[in-house]
Amino acid sequence: MESTSDAMMSETTEKTCQKRPFSEDDDSFLDTTSDNDSEEEWVPESKAAKKSKRVTAEKMVTIKKKIKSELGSPATKKAPVKKSARKTAVKTTRKKTAEKPNVDQVIMEKLPVLNNNEDILSSQSKQDAGSMKQKGEPQKTSARVKKEIGHCQVKIEQPSTSMQLNESEIKEESVSFTWEEPALKKQKTEKNPDGKPVKLQRGNVEIGDMQMNWNVVQMLSERTSTEGWVCANLIQLFKEENTIPFIARYRKELTNNMDADTLREVQQTLEELTAVIKKAHTAVQKVAKQDKLTPFIKASLLNCRTMEEIEHVFAPYKVGSTKTKAQKARQLGLEPAANLLIDRPGELNLNLYIKPNVKGLSNMTEIATGIQHILADMMSKDRDTLDHIRKLCEPNTVFIQSTLTKATAKEKDGNKKDTEKFRLYHDFSSSIGNIHHHQILAINRGEKLKILTVKVNIPDRIKNMFCGWCINERWRPRGFARPELMKLLKDSAEDSYKRLIYPLLCREFRSLLTSNAEKESIAMFGRNLRQLLLINPVRGRVLMGIDPGFRHGCKLSIISATSQILYTDVLYLFGQGAHNAAERLRHLLHKYSCTTIVIGNGTACRETESFFADLLNRKYFAPLDVVYCITNEAGASIYSVSPEAAKEMPDLDPNIRSAVSIARRVQDPLAELVKIEPKHIGVGMYQHDVSQTLLKATLDSVVEECVSFVGVDINSISEILMRHVAGLNASKAKSIIEWREKNGPFINREQLKDVKGLGPKTFQQCAGFIRINPENIKNFVNNQQQFDGTTGCQTITGDSKIKPVGKSTKKKGKTEITSAQPTILDQTCIHPESYNTAMRFLSFIGGNLCDIGSSAMQNSVNAALRNNSIDTLAQKLDTTVPTLQMIIDGLKQPRDYDIRAGFEQRDFKRNIVSLDDLRSGTVLTGRVDNATLFGVFVDIGVGRSGLIPIRYITAAKLPASKRRRSLGLGPGERVEVKVMEVDRARNRISLDLIRVL
Repeated sequence: MESTSDAMMSETTEKTCQKRPFSEDDDSFLDTTSDNDSEEEWVPESKAAKKSKRVTAEKMVTIKKKIKSELGSPATKKAPVKKSARKTAVKTTRKKTAEKPNVDQVIMEKLPVLNNNEDILSSQSKQDAGSMKQKGEPQKTSARVKKEIGHCQVKIEQPSTSMQLNESEIKEESVSFTWEEPALKKQKTEKNPDGKPVKLQRGNVEIGDMQMNWNVVQMLSERTSTEGWVCANLIQLFKEENTIPFIARYRKELTNNMDADTLREVQQTLEELTAVIKKAHTAVQKVAKQDKLTPFIKASLLNCRTMEEIEHVFAPYKVGSTKTKAQKARQLGLEPAANLLIDRPGELNLNLYIKPNVKGLSNMTEIATGIQHILADMMSKDRDTLDHIRKLCEPNTVFIQSTLTKATAKEKDGNKKDTEKFRLYHDFSSSIGNIHHHQILAINRGEKLKILTVKVNIPDRIKNMFCGWCINERWRPRGFARPELMKLLKDSAEDSYKRLIYPLLCREFRSLLTSNAEKESIAMFGRNLRQLLLINPVRGRVLMGIDPGFRHGCKLSIISATSQILYTDVLYLFGQGAHNAAERLRHLLHKYSCTTIVIGNGTACRETESFFADLLNRKYFAPLDVVYCITNEAGASIYSVSPEAAKEMPDLDPNIRSAVSIARRVQDPLAELVKIEPKHIGVGMYQHDVSQTLLKATLDSVVEECVSFVGVDINSISEILMRHVAGLNASKAKSIIEWREKNGPFINREQLKDVKGLGPKTFQQCAGFIRINPENIKNFVNNQQQFDGTTGCQTITGDSKIKPVGKSTKKKGKTEITSAQPTILDQTCIHPESYNTAMRFLSFIGGNLCDIGSSAMQNSVNAALRNNSIDTLAQKLDTTVPTLQMIIDGLKQPRDYDIRAGFEQRDFKRNIVSLDDLRSGTVLTGRVDNATLFGVFVDIGVGRSGLIPIRYITAAKLPASKRRRSLGLGPGERVEVKVMEVDRARNRISLDLIRVL
């Protein structure tokens, strides 16, 4: 008998837990009750709503009484069972019997599931019911729930991982793993020789414990046009706090060779999705605290994919907000009537709801209006309805229009100057598909200043198509409906579109356009900053930096080839003291053998340039061959009064510090520009109209990327520059400097592990971007032999490995550093985690560590690659192709290799050209000064930059390597241009791009 009863109970449990297929005609999925009482009682602790102390105390008293009564009963004495044990048993049973979504295994392998929400709506409904029961509220029966909300027939979107895919889609996914732009190659590895995706073996990717009714990986893939397996890997990599430079250089096999810009875009999109998830769950909690959370509202919030949708659903529940028309109608008890109109219209009799003494129910018109408001609210929050209206907008042309505000138009002597700036947008109209990013930012700025009025114009035919679809398809009654009911349904659809959906669409279009424009503006800012930071440094020269000025004179500084300050002074180049200033300059140039002058482009720049050009034409500094250049001094004055400048140059006046900064910007742009906050450098447009948080994060990431990819010498780098190495920050950089001052120079990368505060993760992120230069060590050590370049050199034979060196021992809080030996691989870009692979590769080709960067090493590597493909070598060495390629590059590159050597150099001049010398059709060479969303500014040496409009920058005029970028040009690049027009009245020069030099 016992075995028979157990079998019956097991069968009943399986039937209860079995998931039913979803059907539009079946509204039982909204049922919040269950046949199993134990399942109703179990509520996860993490999901339980926070309750007041008073309610908790009353609950505890009730539980104690219940327990006593159960203990006193005969049945309890015979078989004592703890309540918690019952809950645990039910929980385990549910996990075992719940069905998994029927998804093809191939797709599941390629798209890891973040939110494994099996039967999510049912479980959420049970949890909601359990929460209401704990609060002491009466438990609603299944029939009552169906009567009140079961007829709404709103299709709740299931988790995206449970969606069925066509076989054609599956086959197409298994063939191609690349997206259209940019077209990247398949990644081949030793585990995936056919170019199949490489997945992190970390299990399912999750974002905390928060779940939504859509798949984060799939959503991220759609928004960034990236393969699902790459998105899953990136989510895990970012979750593990890997930096973009580290991922871009050392984890290429997991990202399909993504560059830093693409990685940054994916990271920003992931942060946006995470913010949506957090806000949706916060909204759910707030509504639950108000005791207004229903399965429909919860599902609507968890279906939201943008901030605008969340605001749309959550608006009626904000603290202090007035009740919506639909809420008022629901309080009057009209929701069952609205549900009956859709589900069983034949049973609906509006006369039964008339109550003459109740406002809103006094007559038939008020009742119809209330039902209309409820139906309009349901339509505006239905996922299928919103998706359909968005699809209707795609093939149709939606316009954005801006006009001059009435108040501004009436002003005669008001802000006429500001109004004139927006002259192009006083009567502007463009489709949302053709409008440019800079136009969106300009319109937004004009609207913020209350000069422009902006409106989104959606064609009326979309409204007609939408209302017809609602009446005939999505919200069509399930039975015969009388004409007056069909009219009520039609009015509801029109009211929903006009009052709720149309404003939502306008907000979405504006938000999307603004978001895309801000992202493009910030991306342009980042590209310009990268071009500026990676300008080829001018090494081995003594430089004279000049900060021009009239009243307070020109501040002058002379720095050595190693950036040491040799001399500072203030000279007055204009007026009566011009001759004495020229004599003084000649004396200083000869004394310090200085042949290069750097002039800031601020006030009096043009006059200072004319002064030096005149002296050079007269060969005043002979026999020295002196040249000069103009550099951007944006941010120099801000840096000169900063704490970092005061610490670096405590004895100098702030005005003199700016002259030193101007000279150092040419000598080593990267080392000097990182001292200045990126947004003050002066590249890009509309920097004050975009998200300052996103702008700062992007620019800081670009600085980190540039510093890391260039590489730093750990024994000579400044603390300010060290902060921007991947994985490091201000406190860790300070700890490294303190360790270096206390223990002497770093002998190898392994010694970084001895620095306080640098754990394994920090070492992993920064080690590959840090170099150890033996020349800097010789000045600090006593035993010269171990650093003479021969100790670390050996011919590699057999299975050679690099053993750990420089171990540290700790005794009672003190760290003792044992003798460390140098490693020549520390001078390369090869990461320490790949040293053993590099040694095996050297053993394979019979190479010598001393030959790194030499022609002999290059010949050996090339010979090995001729005899074996890189895929074959990677398989033999048990590594990936990108890792092996990084090892090959590190072995072939010279030890003093600098990636900036391939970037643009400064232009030095000996004469000057004025604006009066320009004529239409004149062909000149210049250097890009700034790139914006509407064109490129080029310095052609006349004291005023000319503009190349974006329409003249075509793919045919750009090299193949630059055609994938937004505009293809950035600061520092040399171009050949033709003068199109010279507007001397407005001091403007229009140029046409001929070619990139």
